[in-house]
Amino acid sequence: MTDTESGTGRSRNSKHDTPLWDEDKVLALLELPFNDLIFKAHAIHRQHFDANEVQLSTLLSIKTGACPEDCAYCPQSARYQTGIKAEQLMAVDDIVTAAKNAKRDGATRFCMGAAWRNPKDRDLEAVVEAIKRVKAIGLETCATLGMLTADQARQLKIAGLDYYNHNLDSSAAFYREIVSTRSYDDRLQTLDFVRDCGISVCCGGIIGMGETRIDRASLVVTLANLPVYPESVPINMLVQVPGTPLHGAEKPDAFEFVRTIAVARITMPKAYVRLSAGRDEMSDELQAWCFFAGANSIFSGEKLLTTGNATVAHDQSLFERLGIRPQTE
Repeated sequence: MTDTESGTGRSRNSKHDTPLWDEDKVLALLELPFNDLIFKAHAIHRQHFDANEVQLSTLLSIKTGACPEDCAYCPQSARYQTGIKAEQLMAVDDIVTAAKNAKRDGATRFCMGAAWRNPKDRDLEAVVEAIKRVKAIGLETCATLGMLTADQARQLKIAGLDYYNHNLDSSAAFYREIVSTRSYDDRLQTLDFVRDCGISVCCGGIIGMGETRIDRASLVVTLANLPVYPESVPINMLVQVPGTPLHGAEKPDAFEFVRTIAVARITMPKAYVRLSAGRDEMSDELQAWCFFAGANSIFSGEKLLTTGNATVAHDQSLFERLGIRPQTE
């Protein structure tokens, strides 16, 4: 069994000055009494961040549907009947307009997502232009376009891309249950290309796909033990879409979700831990627990690619009630 398959990940360098993690250590954290775990995570969070500040990102689908892959959670797969209409790559002017609206609503980072297995070079030209123009209005830029070659990663870096999102989704052991068209090592290879050319990494996973606590621990171990752990770690709760194989999966326990946020904070103390997909189905109380446990980033806006999200107005109301401020830079 390889290091990746066992979930131990890769050897780390010392950029973030944190120890190596193994599955036993992370499981021990997950099994702590809830109050002890959350107290530990919150204390670490306060060492590195303002505990009452949350970074806002906005995610836009710039090319929707007709993806050839078989990710069991994804409504954009061409293999499933989900009612998603395939659309061509958006015009750059329309992308920039959406970015301006996101900035008006308080976002400091704008993420562009395309339903590709891997982008063709001709498609990348328009994405590069969009990155340049979005940066020009004063936003951080992020893209999630599928697998990249080393040369494509360099092109995105030259364009000024700040972050590249490429989630591992799950533990290596559970991964084969949800995706067969792209290997775990394929995902890690793209992360290497992105990191090697100097783009910050955004990488996390999905909770609620039928994985076990051991799988969740293994995912965290792999992320934390990357050569440099991701600067941004999205933790998603599965959004169940009719027509996808995971529709009808048992929903995860809310406290288990908070525990996962907490161990991400403890093992990757300087990362932005993003409370991502599924927020529109979460209670305000659950979100508040996640913020206390170390989540300090959200996706803002009423849609995440093709699924719903909490409204901007609701987020503003929740922040006001909690005394949370959006990060301004």
